Amino acid sequence: MATMASTLQKAVCIVTGGASGLGRATAQRLAKYGAKVVVADLPSSDGENVAKELGESCHFAPTDVTSEADVQQAIQLATEKFGPLNVAVNCAGIGIAVRTVSKKGPHPLDKFEKVLKVNTIGTFNVIRLVAEQMSQNEPNEGGERGVIINTASVAAYDGQIGQAAYSASKGAIVGMTLPIARDLSKHGIRVNTIAPGLFLTPLLISLPEKVRDELGKMVPFPSRLGDPPEFGHLVQSIIENPMLNGEVIRLDGALRMQP
Repeated sequence: MATMASTLQKAVCIVTGGASGLGRATAQRLAKYGAKVVVADLPSSDGENVAKELGESCHFAPTDVTSEADVQQAIQLATEKFGPLNVAVNCAGIGIAVRTVSKKGPHPLDKFEKVLKVNTIGTFNVIRLVAEQMSQNEPNEGGERGVIINTASVAAYDGQIGQAAYSASKGAIVGMTLPIARDLSKHGIRVNTIAPGLFLTPLLISLPEKVRDELGKMVPFPSRLGDPPEFGHLVQSIIENPMLNGEVIRLDGALRMQP
């Protein structure tokens, strides 16, 4: 089996949502261990600065994951700058908190649709396009041509009040992981999903420290919020372990969210 260093040194990666939070930590982790990385995020994001921070091993591709043209351009940038694309990590996503019925009336349908469009359709859009590119790669000694890693959430299982849209969007990612892994098995492409719990992403960092501490106490062990580099560490482990396929891994410290 290839060593950790050699595996990542041969990796050419796209990380969607790579300008902040879990995606940024993933891009940093992969670049640290020798991978070449394209950070694919919105033009208004901090992606350009992330690419500068990571140096010559990283480029920024302004990308809306719901746009076929944008994703194709990101793939083209990766292949032109670094060579055949063999890793994709889907971290782009949005969330809202809206009850099905509130004093304002029923849940706005356009908001529900937007969450599913970005989180579910955006993820699948990237999967289908990178998989087509990866299928043309020369396989490694184990027959592998690529690895795709998606981001769901514990909300896919333990959705809270106001999370109908978000939970539906992440539940769909969980649900499509195995069939897509089966679809792509003949091409030597592995597909896995991470379902993170409460992590110190920009949204939670913006909360008062007391609130963050209380949220951390909800986690059985370790009783704290997750650190984004821990997410990046799991991404690395999935890339390196050729037997991990079709799996959804909860990264949550045994947390089960209450209503």
